[in-house]
Amino acid sequence: MAPPERHLEGPCIGGVQLHSPALLAPMAGHCDLPFRRLCREQGGVGLASTDLLNSHSLLRGSPRALALAETCEEDRPLCMQIYGNEQDPLPDAARWAVDHGALIVDINMGCPVDKVAKKNGGSLLLCDPDSTVRLAARIVEAVTPTTGTPVTAKIRLGWDDRQLVAAELASRLEDVGIAAITVHGRTTEMRFKGSVRLDGIAEVKAAVDSIPVIGNGDINCAMDARRMIDATGCDAVMVGRGALRRPWIFQQIQSLLTHGVEAPDPPFASRIDCIERHLDLILEHQNEHMVLHRLRSAISWYGKTMGHVKPLKERVRTARCSSEIRQALHDWRSHVPSEAAAISI
Repeated sequence: MAPPERHLEGPCIGGVQLHSPALLAPMAGHCDLPFRRLCREQGGVGLASTDLLNSHSLLRGSPRALALAETCEEDRPLCMQIYGNEQDPLPDAARWAVDHGALIVDINMGCPVDKVAKKNGGSLLLCDPDSTVRLAARIVEAVTPTTGTPVTAKIRLGWDDRQLVAAELASRLEDVGIAAITVHGRTTEMRFKGSVRLDGIAEVKAAVDSIPVIGNGDINCAMDARRMIDATGCDAVMVGRGALRRPWIFQQIQSLLTHGVEAPDPPFASRIDCIERHLDLILEHQNEHMVLHRLRSAISWYGKTMGHVKPLKERVRTARCSSEIRQALHDWRSHVPSEAAAISI
């Protein structure tokens, strides 16, 4: 007999109750304010996070860092993710984040990108658990007792298969006050290759006493979320690259996990509307240059769910201004490619 289906609401992180178990991951180069708002408007986002924020850049008021941390009333609840090591001013950066709109502060312990890990941040923290636990304790002490703001951590399984530290580290982080753990089910060495290891996420879930564990990796549709939760017992899922293809994936996950109903993808014309809304939000919060910069890359992700739209992608990539992108979208709104019925993930 199959086990009874679990119906999940959003987890409670510290004193913050989330309304959905589907969370938007902090993705470098993607999770700016326009994209966070776009995902929220599609529905089902329990929590969204900023891009990775460098503690030194935040505190000295770097325009780039401030742009990454930009938020607004529609961008709630918000998590700001900071990165660095024990020698960096992460406690001060955490206080800055709380003062500038963060309802939750997350410590990046899982980024495999060289420019982060080579600065002794990101997933390099997995190589020195003692130092990492001390750092986490200092950040918790800096914000949680005075403001009630929960501090969370995002980890990987370990640096490589010889250093699988996630379960033990998660337990120690809980002991020093970390309010939730997100675990990407790969090692740093794997980066984004191979399949996510659900057994590793399950080990983290078994290692903690009471804090939520959020699974991350290879969530490209609602059923992927269901399978991860069934296999690991995790309390929620965090979606990264899957949201670049489907900003509406959070509503689909929430529908399946909380109501047992799998919602279909929106019609082709609605997907075009979603891309145009992304354009509008970039213009609202950024500028014309960013429209071209962001949508030239984003159209490749969107196109993965839209069938044969190579001519549309080419028009967006070669556009010289936002109005040309808008016209291309308008021209394609009523055009349903013959392959659209067989959309690939």
